[in-house]
Amino acid sequence: MAAVGDLAVKFGGLIKKERVFDFKNGVFGAPTKRSEVCALNLRKLRAGGSRIGGAQAVMQVGVESDAGVSRDSKNLEGALGFDVVTEVELREKGFLGLRKTKLVCTIGPACCSLDDLEKLAMGGMNVARLNMCHNTREWHQDLVRKINKLNEEKGFCVSLMIDTEGSQIHVVDHGAPSTVKAEEGSVWFFTNEKFEGSRPFTIQANYEGFAEGIQVGDEIVFDGGMATFKVVEKVGNDLRCKCTDPGLLLPRAKLSFWRDGKLVEKNYQLPTLSPKDWSDIDFGISEGVDFIAMSFVNDADAVTHLKNYISTKSSKSIQVLAKIESLEALHKLHEIVAASDGIMIARGDLGVEIPLEQIPTVQEEITYVCRQLNKPVVVASQLLESMVEYPTPTRAEVADVSEAVRQYADALMLSGESAIGPFGQKALSVLRMTSSRMELWSREENRQDILFQHNLEPSLPDQIADQICNSAAAMANNLGIDAIFVYTRHGQMASVISRNRPNPPIFAFTNESSTRMALNLRWGVTPLVVDLSDDMEGNITRSVHLLKTNGLIKNGDTVLVVSDIIPTSTTQTVFQSIQVKTIA
Repeated sequence: MAAVGDLAVKFGGLIKKERVFDFKNGVFGAPTKRSEVCALNLRKLRAGGSRIGGAQAVMQVGVESDAGVSRDSKNLEGALGFDVVTEVELREKGFLGLRKTKLVCTIGPACCSLDDLEKLAMGGMNVARLNMCHNTREWHQDLVRKINKLNEEKGFCVSLMIDTEGSQIHVVDHGAPSTVKAEEGSVWFFTNEKFEGSRPFTIQANYEGFAEGIQVGDEIVFDGGMATFKVVEKVGNDLRCKCTDPGLLLPRAKLSFWRDGKLVEKNYQLPTLSPKDWSDIDFGISEGVDFIAMSFVNDADAVTHLKNYISTKSSKSIQVLAKIESLEALHKLHEIVAASDGIMIARGDLGVEIPLEQIPTVQEEITYVCRQLNKPVVVASQLLESMVEYPTPTRAEVADVSEAVRQYADALMLSGESAIGPFGQKALSVLRMTSSRMELWSREENRQDILFQHNLEPSLPDQIADQICNSAAAMANNLGIDAIFVYTRHGQMASVISRNRPNPPIFAFTNESSTRMALNLRWGVTPLVVDLSDDMEGNITRSVHLLKTNGLIKNGDTVLVVSDIIPTSTTQTVFQSIQVKTIA
């Protein structure tokens, strides 16, 4: 592919007030360093008029070659932070063959061995989710050790997420068989009495006041419809109920209460985070997890409070995902999305609180809002529910997964399919193949052209950075670029380019491990840990050399390069650029 040229944009520092155009050198607002250069000078007078902030853009024609790579750079061979799965996929399928939708797997008894975890990682698992509703602290700690071992010794890049239990009324996991089936017409006793082991036809609730306000004739629904009971008698603080819809009674299943077809709002008096949740959060911080998913979020204040708490407890950047699973959360969606680092659409619990027929449109709306505010969104719950028991999904489930990919969700999540089902690896394979096929269809249809982007930041430099990213994605599509390289310490420009859903894959080079793990949840972004310096040309040359050395890029490939590196030598200059380079 022919070289298109190098376009570089620089922001910050002081510039002259006079507008200068040098016809001889073909420059507007900046001295030329190379031939065939044109530039645009944008400036804005700061308050008081004593200082000027601005932007300088330079268009250059050039070819990227590693002929001048220093001996020290060549000694970095093998230091590129590719995970083994992406490297294999890139060799086999090329740049455009890389899957862009990220995959999250819930880890449970069915997949907690080191061998099973490695198979999931090889199958494309980007994030391992630990549901703190289940298992012991020691079990979770052992799992964290295993994931870290795979990353360090096997070359994977699997991020860790803990999911808080949240203040909800659910069945106590008392060590009985993992699943019990309730038959139609059978009578069960619901109690908050604490006892060890299990009792026949007895369900132990975790919340002492679970029966308050409940009347004879009300219904109790397990996990959004897995089984349904009708209250036939109140016995003190307990309930005697008859099964009206038979089904499985899973450990830690959420209980919801209905009267005359409407939800009885009992949970909202409970705090968002229980004492157990705070203990689990401290555990996650101490173990260095990358994401904390916050259950039953009903307002932005709860998210902000948790983020502030984490900042005082950890020097590492830990992302907070708010789970949207209640009607109240939908009413405050924009403020919750804005406050959080990402969103999980918990469709199972959400489907209990709103009519089932509204789930598809609500999912699309949440996904759209997240993209407009540049927050990653995970579509979760019941994607391939039948694969908890069967080795193949229903065609309706595959269509559901395809729709989530068509809506450009950042990630898809397996729950029981991987945690307790015997076919977790097959379920993961279904997600991988379906998302890859739908991404190919979207490219063929050029659907990215219809995506409208909301302006993210009010300040001029941030608005310009936003426009750079939007333009970079458009340029990559229009010019048929093979890949987008982003050099970033905190991942901001990589995430903004990602929300544009460009055709080529995005490789984010960062020297921050926490940035790498956070970007692991972003659509189309392959994060790599490398040493970065203030010398952008040096960064580009070194990384291109490493890619060529490993056979991952070849002569003639064209890459679009974007940077938001802030030089450490000065606090007043931010270098943001777009360059298009042909590898030679």
